[in-house]
Amino acid sequence: MVRRAARVTVVGESLVDLLWRKGEDQPRAVAGGSPANVAVGLRRLGREVTLVTTRGDDPPGELVRARVEEAGLDVRWMPSSGSTTVALAHLDDAGAARYEFLASWAPDELTVPADTAVIHTGSLAAVLEPGARRVLELCARQREAGVSVAADLNVRPAAQPDRERYRVAARRLASATDVLKASDEDLGWLYPGQSPERSARRLLAEGPRLVVVTLGAAGALGVAPSGTVRVTAPPVEVVDTVGAGDAFQAALLDAVARDGVPSGTAELTRVLERCARAGALTCTRAGSQPPTLEELDGPGAGGAGADAG
Repeated sequence: MVRRAARVTVVGESLVDLLWRKGEDQPRAVAGGSPANVAVGLRRLGREVTLVTTRGDDPPGELVRARVEEAGLDVRWMPSSGSTTVALAHLDDAGAARYEFLASWAPDELTVPADTAVIHTGSLAAVLEPGARRVLELCARQREAGVSVAADLNVRPAAQPDRERYRVAARRLASATDVLKASDEDLGWLYPGQSPERSARRLLAEGPRLVVVTLGAAGALGVAPSGTVRVTAPPVEVVDTVGAGDAFQAALLDAVARDGVPSGTAELTRVLERCARAGALTCTRAGSQPPTLEELDGPGAGGAGADAG
């Protein structure tokens, strides 16, 4: 695979999903975690990527290690006293997942490569202490140094059921980022009764340059100080939705690493259409299997060609 310039460093948890589909007798163990999935997605897009994460000295940790090695990721294993996080994902008839967590995120330190152009974090890593505080400190330092910072809220009430504490964490994360992503379900839980766009604008007021909201089969919207852009999602036959948001985020980070944070309406529309295509392609196969660069941008993909930047 040809690697592309501008390194993205992903900071966050690696875990094992126990995927339990309705009607099945036993779950299936799959190494995952939103940050790890994003890193794999970036690697498949040919992007220079480093994953900064932890794992326990336990059987789930061995699954995590094997998965990232198979993906060819550059990994910085941070010292940690915690065990490997395990998530029980209940899949419904439509392939949508509901999660329960046995979670740990306690890195003793966080360091990133000196050539990092974009940092990404979010999910459990942004809300579980003591790691969340260290993540926010890292993002603030890197942003001050001129590194672009992006995050995915990826709200997990099972890990932090206190809504107000989660809102505080979301605002803190927004204040430390240039690009913040959330799903309409994330925002619906954080701010019940508000439209996704209104909730996104609340978070935009905390300081990001762009807030992106995924809308499932309805596509996505991007909210910036200059206005709102909406895109539709390509229709696909859904196997399950595991990892679709992470594939979307990988494509978004790839665009930021290549050209910076999208600003103009035409540029943002083009970027979000590509991201929606990445998420849709992931839904067509079981588990978190993000598309390759050729699948996303090759002949017949329906979008702009690959950029070797």
